[in-house]
Amino acid sequence: MENFAALGINKDIIKGLNEMGIVKPTGIQREAIPILMQGETDLVGQAQTGTGKTAAYGLPVLERIDPTFDKPQALILSPTRELAQQVAKQLFKFTKYTEKIFCEAVYGGEKIDIQIKNLQRPTQVIVATPGRLIDLIKRKAVDLRYVKIVVLDEADEMLSLGFKKELDEILDTLKQVQNKWLFSATMPHGIAAIVNKHMSPEAHRIMVGKDSVVNKNIEHKFLICDDVNKLEILVDFLKSREEERGVIFCKTKAATAKLAKQLIARNISGEAIHGDMLQKDRDKVMRAFKNESLRLLIATDLAARGIDVEDLGFVVHYQFPDQQEYYTHRSGRTARAGKNGLSLALVNSFELKTLRSYEKALGISFSQIRQV
Repeated sequence: MENFAALGINKDIIKGLNEMGIVKPTGIQREAIPILMQGETDLVGQAQTGTGKTAAYGLPVLERIDPTFDKPQALILSPTRELAQQVAKQLFKFTKYTEKIFCEAVYGGEKIDIQIKNLQRPTQVIVATPGRLIDLIKRKAVDLRYVKIVVLDEADEMLSLGFKKELDEILDTLKQVQNKWLFSATMPHGIAAIVNKHMSPEAHRIMVGKDSVVNKNIEHKFLICDDVNKLEILVDFLKSREEERGVIFCKTKAATAKLAKQLIARNISGEAIHGDMLQKDRDKVMRAFKNESLRLLIATDLAARGIDVEDLGFVVHYQFPDQQEYYTHRSGRTARAGKNGLSLALVNSFELKTLRSYEKALGISFSQIRQV
């Protein structure tokens, strides 16, 4: 199974993949695609961030769509608008040389009337955030009668964002669907409840990289410092790696905005991205970051979920995350597509205990950088 043809993917999709530089399937793709292509099935797939889960479910979705029927046949649920946009763009690129398959992304932060109008066009795949989909269902503005595949992408993040009730409601509405595919980097207890309630007891289970949910190509380092010294240490680090691009994580919207201003005052240009920004402003920042005209992104955990950029040299945890899942997803922004990357945590002495607990839980080892 060293190529996509061996997995059963058709030559027109493979042509699009080759153009994107996607030639060799990843572990989750090798395991999931043949199962999802073979017939009606439920599947629970776990793989670390950055391993190609979108193609693992996206390619079988596209293969099973009837392009001649213009109603929604697949629904992909995504935790954030950035990720929903990212998935829709990926599917569009996969189908460059195939018969036209129309995909529509719907999410909060945009005018619902525009999205309702867009859904009236031929649409075979809907990518949606749970809250916006519930709004559309209540308005009877979305036709889910012909949906035969439901995908829960980044299921752990949807739970951590408080979408359990919405997921139950959506899946209850789609009881008749015989293909429910859940993908996640981590498997907290809440996911077991969803699987037990809404999926077949015979659901296939795939876990790729059982030893660790964190990418092996990431180097994990930490530096102990007082909060008052963090900014100067960060500035020194960024100046030492000025040829590389990266993401700096903070816990709150206010902290990201403040840090971006502090860095600009020190002649280090970076842009903040967080939930209080207008959608058009967030899109503008993400476009600049992806086309490499912006070197640094200062982000909250929520805003960073749609970042899928391959050439990031590092991530910095300016404020260390309280949840293990957030460390996994933050770190996974670097070392994508087989490349190496650095995850640097700036921690105070109180956070050291949390860091050590992450080492055990995630099967990783942090090495300490000592201040000169």
